[in-house]
Amino acid sequence: MSKINNLDRKKTKIINNLLNRFISDGCFPGAVLAIGDKQDIKFLNAYGYASLYPIKEKMTTNKLFDLASLTKVICTTSLVMKSIEEGLLRLDDSISLFIPSFSNDRITIRHLLTHTAGLPAHKPLYKILASKNDVIKYISTIEPEYEPGSKVVYSDLGFITLGYIIEKVYHGKLDRLAYEKIFKPLGMKETMFNLSKKYRKRCVSTEFCSIRKRYIKGEVHDENAWFMGGVAGHAGLFSTARDLSRFAEMMLNFGKYRGFSLFSKRTVEIFTTNHTSHLNVNRGLGWLLKNKYCSCGDLMSDRVFGHTGFTGTSIWIDPVYDVYIILLTNRVHPTRENKCIIRARPLIHNVIMSQLLD
Repeated sequence: MSKINNLDRKKTKIINNLLNRFISDGCFPGAVLAIGDKQDIKFLNAYGYASLYPIKEKMTTNKLFDLASLTKVICTTSLVMKSIEEGLLRLDDSISLFIPSFSNDRITIRHLLTHTAGLPAHKPLYKILASKNDVIKYISTIEPEYEPGSKVVYSDLGFITLGYIIEKVYHGKLDRLAYEKIFKPLGMKETMFNLSKKYRKRCVSTEFCSIRKRYIKGEVHDENAWFMGGVAGHAGLFSTARDLSRFAEMMLNFGKYRGFSLFSKRTVEIFTTNHTSHLNVNRGLGWLLKNKYCSCGDLMSDRVFGHTGFTGTSIWIDPVYDVYIILLTNRVHPTRENKCIIRARPLIHNVIMSQLLD
């Protein structure tokens, strides 16, 4: 029996009070929380405000969020999984097989997925390059900052590179590939890049952008993804809590979703297994695993996997307790300098799990 069946009114009140407390304390203007299991979404609620500036707007459960780095797992990692199952990639393929100019032929797909490729944590591509067409050429010339495979250094550049490789092996655009191979089969009708005006109205606001000279709503927050036209392997995806719940349900079922198989069980197992146990951070392929200072808190199992996004988003999926927790906030509104979310996330997950496991 699912642990979520124990989530009665008294327990949800405790969870709701906690989220409202963080909002009152200024940790984030608003949030949407979804909790579910391998059968369905069981709890969905909205808190606070979707926007404070230039106008106040209440949060609702159907709001679209800029997922930021959740793009890495929902889109890019999933497409790598597909490309492996369809015979287009191997984990230990050298990047130079797809990008001949790549600086180090020992760097592999596995290195990019585990953030062990030696690439720097960040480069302001939007400042140093003239065009998005220069991005891969520039990344391919970067010499590794450390021996590939020797440590984990979280890097957007690796996932930008993975996005490019996916487009190359499939001969298609990343956004269209994600729609056709992941989102459409799962019925994720409100998960997309580059929103139309229809959807932008339903978005939460993010930061005031000094480049664009306005509060961002319905446009990608990440400057490098914006520079690249809104579609990139590391950021740019928008979605709702309900759509993400479909994805999480599929992952809890090891690739199956309500009558069909999106991935094989073995593929899901490989991607959510620890590939860096001998290094400084536990990571699966694309997915973050439980660590000492993990945003999933202390009470989720050692087999939990998930990811966070800079804008204040997160998804954690626990196959032991048959539960997923999706917490979407607009913590960068009005400014990214608000970093309370770092402490808030694990506290929120602890309270939720304590109520589920009571």
